[in-house]
Amino acid sequence: MKSLYESAAVEEVKQRLASLTPTTPSLWGKMDAPRMVAHCAAAMEMATGDLVIPMVWIGRLIGPLFKGVYSNEKPWSKNNPTAPQLVVNSSPNLDSERIRLIALIDRFHHGGPAACTREPHCFFGKLTPEEWGKGMYKHLDHHLRQFNA
Repeated sequence: MKSLYESAAVEEVKQRLASLTPTTPSLWGKMDAPRMVAHCAAAMEMATGDLVIPMVWIGRLIGPLFKGVYSNEKPWSKNNPTAPQLVVNSSPNLDSERIRLIALIDRFHHGGPAACTREPHCFFGKLTPEEWGKGMYKHLDHHLRQFNA
């Protein structure tokens, strides 16, 4: 599994992000491209520790059992649930959100495992920096595939 600690994976994600326009259609889900990028930026804020979301009750019960899904090789299925704090209800500007997301990706990448959050994931619980790196790549890949990018 690729990781956001790998330069090649980061460059790939940036190229794919560059292909998005405000009107790029989604293959599934309710988000448009600007909302998706804002959602991904908020998720990256979790990985950097800028956003701490308490674990949801169901995550406390079963999240650790499914932790392998977060960073294994298998792509995520469509229409998975998300934390309410990561739902974007506004109409963000794609270019501004893309700049914000790329800055967060770069900060995570350049900071390396030592700069990764030590807070638990809101569903999966305690993750290692390596799991965060793989999981965040997988999250970005999931949403870029959603927009055929």
